[in-house]
Amino acid sequence: MKYFFSLQKTTPFLFILLFFSCAPREKIVYYQNIDTLPKEKTNSYEIKLQADDLLMIIVSADDPEIAVPFNLKSVSIVSPSRQDIARGQETTQLYLIDANGFIDFPILGKIKVGGLTRSEALLLFQQKIGAYIKKPIINLRIMNFKVSLQGEVTFPGTYPIASERVTLIEALSMAKDLTIYGKRDNILIIREIDGIKTYNRVDITKADFINSPFYYLAQNDVVYVEPNKNKINGSAIGTNTGVIISITSLVITLITLIVTTSK
Repeated sequence: MKYFFSLQKTTPFLFILLFFSCAPREKIVYYQNIDTLPKEKTNSYEIKLQADDLLMIIVSADDPEIAVPFNLKSVSIVSPSRQDIARGQETTQLYLIDANGFIDFPILGKIKVGGLTRSEALLLFQQKIGAYIKKPIINLRIMNFKVSLQGEVTFPGTYPIASERVTLIEALSMAKDLTIYGKRDNILIIREIDGIKTYNRVDITKADFINSPFYYLAQNDVVYVEPNKNKINGSAIGTNTGVIISITSLVITLITLIVTTSK
């Protein structure tokens, strides 16, 4: 009974502790003001080609033979099934954009594509190749599109993107969302624009970010989720200190029980 009354005395303090431990809704919930946003038509989004992008460019024509000079092939070595036989596999040539934004394309020579959108680059190739082929069909894709997610996400890492259009929310979903310790109102996006690194902050608790330039990610973007105060303060305590506190708390509880039952 004495132990019961002792527990009753400590119960209010436990409720107070739980009350102050609860995270406020505005720091956790996404898109909080989405109902207040005007309904607008989504603008088309296109990334710009940049240095170190690896491009696949395929030229087609009504007469396939005419397009052959514009489609270089490369040979990659395939692991042989026997040690004395080596096999080669023919693949489509890829083009790396250099630091100045140029690629070296067959027949046409050096062409600057850095800084152009995909649509602008396609139009440029159609105009230049159109001098050799009537109504050429151009297929252009970025083959090394990727984004990196760091910090308080469930699975940090670099994620390849199959398409050329990915939103910040889609990228966070690939990493299985933020942990409970991630600051949702101060996500950092590091992006290179025209060779200059830019640093931008996004608040995903407010739906306004849907209309920002950083709702869609660009190739090689780095997304960093900052830890909240609870995570930072917890890391300062350290693993060993936490174990010591747990053991001390257990010992105190046992002593309290022994003293209470002995009276």
